[in-house]
Amino acid sequence: MAEELALLVADVFEAAGALRRAGEALAAAEGQTQARWQLMSVVSEDSLPVARAARRLGVARQGVQRIANELVRDGLAEFQDNPDHRTSPLLALTPTGRRALEAITVRAEAAHRAMGEGITQADLAAVRALLRRLTRQTDQWAETDTQAGAEGANRGARSRATTGRAPKDEH
Repeated sequence: MAEELALLVADVFEAAGALRRAGEALAAAEGQTQARWQLMSVVSEDSLPVARAARRLGVARQGVQRIANELVRDGLAEFQDNPDHRTSPLLALTPTGRRALEAITVRAEAAHRAMGEGITQADLAAVRALLRRLTRQTDQWAETDTQAGAEGANRGARSRATTGRAPKDEH
């Protein structure tokens, strides 16, 4: 089981790389990068503060801020007042940004049809369900493992503080 899961992880990384390369090509055809495309997509329905957009993308806020600034500079997005937070403006697409996103989306839809040739809806649904389950279980494992590591570190620190020595399992 563990070996098959390791092979699946390798396949997922390989697929992710292929999809990233394809995404870069799709975005480049419209003069954009995949990172810019992703950020435009995230703020396309609702304007968001950069920090919230970064959380949704699962990346560092600083990188998203840089891309947001580029989109604003290029007239594809704008910062708007945020009624909920004076110092955290909302990032919103401009009409030019919406047209750029639509052009990339049209290209992506055609690419997805070509990539999915011969793959059934049932196969896609099963793979998506499996990946969501694997993601959930991985997140749960990581959270538990991180907590266990922190508790172990805290026990070691308490032991050193009270006895002046490291616990036996740390030697």
